[in-house]
Amino acid sequence: MEPGVTGQLAGRTALVTGGGNGLGRAIAGALSHAGARVVVAGRRKDNLEETVAALPGPGRAAVCDVADPDSVGALADELADEEISVLVNNAGVAGPVKPLVDVEPEEWDEVFGVNVRGVYLVCRAFLPPMAARGTGDVVNIASVSGKRPLLRRTPYCASKMAVLGLTATLAGEVGPQGVTVNSLSPGPVEGPRMERNFRLEAERTGVSYDEAERAFTSRAALGRMVTEKEVASAVLAMLAMPGLCAADIDLSAGMVAR
Repeated sequence: MEPGVTGQLAGRTALVTGGGNGLGRAIAGALSHAGARVVVAGRRKDNLEETVAALPGPGRAAVCDVADPDSVGALADELADEEISVLVNNAGVAGPVKPLVDVEPEEWDEVFGVNVRGVYLVCRAFLPPMAARGTGDVVNIASVSGKRPLLRRTPYCASKMAVLGLTATLAGEVGPQGVTVNSLSPGPVEGPRMERNFRLEAERTGVSYDEAERAFTSRAALGRMVTEKEVASAVLAMLAMPGLCAADIDLSAGMVAR
């Protein structure tokens, strides 16, 4: 076992969607440090291979568009030799930043296709083997934006609220078979996605980038965003709580709805 690997997940194989960058890459790294063999799935092979190369333990890259049933089916076939016992549905898109009346149907469908349909399709493909074995853990990455207002982000907020409903209901369906299903709701996470949002908000309101960022982070009790590393650590913490099921964990640095 590599130095720094804890062994919490030794002997288990984890599948992380959206594993080519950002949160997915951080989560994959944390799972690998905990001893899991990690499979990362996503649309860009080069990004996935970079993630695998950075893992401290064994890993595998698999190209997949989670919104496409045929692509998810092909992924399941490709991974038929893997005993996936941890599934982290992390793939997601931010969608447009504009009032609802200006959102095009294609933009709405793209957000729901990845953020909700993708969770459904991947769970549909990989839950049956877990249930048959009588064990498994699913963590769906939701967002505090599914639980509080976020102006001009209606498709994203609605999609994340849908993930919360999917999680609670699915937990009731597969819990009796020994499979836990939970969601993790990060607040704003430091990184390129939030930088894009602050830039767009600054352009819209005529303030500086720094002013737009401060206005947003002032809503949090800690006065800051959370980090990718903190989100990844939270996933490990959830997997270390065997009685946790049908739960949603808020990791937002104390973000409040205002």
